[in-house]
Amino acid sequence: MAAPSDRHATIAVQMASSNVCISTRSSLIRIVGFFGILSLAVATSAQYGHPLKGSWSGDWGTGEDRRTRLLLVFDWDGTQIIGTLNPGPSAVPIATASLDPSSWTVQIEAEGQDDSGAPVPYVIIGELQNIGSSHRVITGSWTQGTVTGDFTITRN
Repeated sequence: MAAPSDRHATIAVQMASSNVCISTRSSLIRIVGFFGILSLAVATSAQYGHPLKGSWSGDWGTGEDRRTRLLLVFDWDGTQIIGTLNPGPSAVPIATASLDPSSWTVQIEAEGQDDSGAPVPYVIIGELQNIGSSHRVITGSWTQGTVTGDFTITRN
């Protein structure tokens, strides 16, 4: 039979190894949890997809006092940019849209109608700016029918 001091030493060693095991296990859980959350954050921030995808708002016009509010919605179907100018009752579907990544030039063409039902062509050419930001900006020229002005839209 072990002496009382040997028995106390054995119990102390068992308790110490148990604490080390628990401490190591909780540290491992914390590390795995941290990297799990970090990888989720990285994956979430990378979900933007195509640089134009999303809703954009701003205005266009021929001068400071003649501005018209805009809302554009773009999507990427895997092969082409699709979308709508001013979604709602007077929505104008985008006929063609392109993005040249060498110059970040955006070109959009659409055809709407005026109040009498006559066709109104839209030609929009702009430059995509702040590409690394979620609040990208496109500025350029907006032609609607025979009227040409400038525009600025920001990704919402």
